[in-house]
Amino acid sequence: MDFLSPVMSGFGVVFQPENLLYCLLGVTLGMLVGVLPGLGPAATIAVLLPITYNIEPTAAIIMLAGIFYGAQYGGTITSVLLRLPGEASSVVTAIDGHELAKQGRAGTALGIAAIGSFIGGTVAIVALTFVAPLVAGFAIDFGPSEYTALALLGILLITTLGSGSRLKSVLMATVGLLLATVGQDPLEGAARLTFGVDPLLDGIDFVIVAMGLFGVAEILHNMESLRRPQPPAVKVDSVYPSRRDLGESKGAIARGSVLGFLLGILPGGGATMSSMVAYAVEKRAAKEPGKFGKGAVQGVAGPETANNAGATSSFIPLLTLGIPANATMAVMFGALLIQGITPGPTLVDEKPDLFWGVVNSMYVGNLLLLAMSMPLIGLFVRVLRVRAAILAPLTILITMIGVYTVRLSVFDMFLMVGLGVLGYLMKKAGFEPGPLVLAFVLGELLESSFRRSMRIFGGDLTGFLTQPITASLLALILLIVLAPWALRATRGKAPV
Repeated sequence: MDFLSPVMSGFGVVFQPENLLYCLLGVTLGMLVGVLPGLGPAATIAVLLPITYNIEPTAAIIMLAGIFYGAQYGGTITSVLLRLPGEASSVVTAIDGHELAKQGRAGTALGIAAIGSFIGGTVAIVALTFVAPLVAGFAIDFGPSEYTALALLGILLITTLGSGSRLKSVLMATVGLLLATVGQDPLEGAARLTFGVDPLLDGIDFVIVAMGLFGVAEILHNMESLRRPQPPAVKVDSVYPSRRDLGESKGAIARGSVLGFLLGILPGGGATMSSMVAYAVEKRAAKEPGKFGKGAVQGVAGPETANNAGATSSFIPLLTLGIPANATMAVMFGALLIQGITPGPTLVDEKPDLFWGVVNSMYVGNLLLLAMSMPLIGLFVRVLRVRAAILAPLTILITMIGVYTVRLSVFDMFLMVGLGVLGYLMKKAGFEPGPLVLAFVLGELLESSFRRSMRIFGGDLTGFLTQPITASLLALILLIVLAPWALRATRGKAPV
């Protein structure tokens, strides 16, 4: 009963009119963001960070969380109708979803996606309710050395398990760690990497990094597609799937729920990896794998269930360990810090109303998504007709105003634009901003924990090996580093 008491109190927080309104606003914005190709939840949350300054913390996080998991389904609409993923986690949905649409079964694909998303998200929330306090209870004994190893592990997993070249990911993480050191030394007060620029003495604010690398960079990248002809939208039939379709999908939905939850907890995993792994699993488990790529319902049900489950479970390492599992969670981490909330093992006990309010808001948010997604698909399809030439300038204007309001600094505006151009060039060169932003977020934790540990150990690095949890995490790091080399060596190839 002691465990259930704060959980039930969390529902009282959620059902406050203000929090319900922000939950509805969040999931609606999330669906819109998912429908608009290229923007993504990370960029949207980054753009909205300054707005959350004047919103009560619990309501602000409920809204931002709604944007995140709401975008997972919104991206399905463009994937099915236009074969144009509105969100990275919907890439594999486009394979079979669009084939179903060309067969006149677009409504079936969207309906199965909505049902799978609801079930996957709900299963993950129930699991989160029971798992998160256990993780927090375990992590309460963490000290500086454990957090040093944990931060290092988080950065390493992002670079090794993320998409794209491992070398490029490592390089981006290194740049992120370097940017995190800009400003005054937290212990000695000496200026670091400021190059005589006084505004940099306070360091680079996370909002500037997030809005530049995600917001401005994405807009610049999307502007390239303005002159490209867009394919015509496919007509949507009934969105209510038949019993046969539901029967074929139930196994995929069950597997996707479990896979998504497990992979969402893993740093570097999250919704995108969950959807891709789920698609591969369904293709392998199918009695007729030849149907995949030609309109298999399981090819929609599995990934869509997994990406929502993964999006939900990625809140576990963020809220209980203070470690963001992916780029969007890194932006959420920044939002929590802006509100004066430090994610970590003490959050469950110190701010139970916020913790359980956010967790329980996901139950309501998933119900709202299910209620809206089917009847309002036609409305969201019309959003696709809004010209990018109109949306892009408006978004740029919002980001410029937003970043100015953080510290009332014109310099910050120029810095954000500079980082936006850098982010655009990075995308053109095949460098993803995710590892950079995650390393930037974890950089302060890594530095402060490492330096405190060295003081405790008297400058002796072997002191890390005397702590059982720290030694175990370091052994895991070593295993992750050496495993790819060992596997490639057996095949006569070098890891890339």
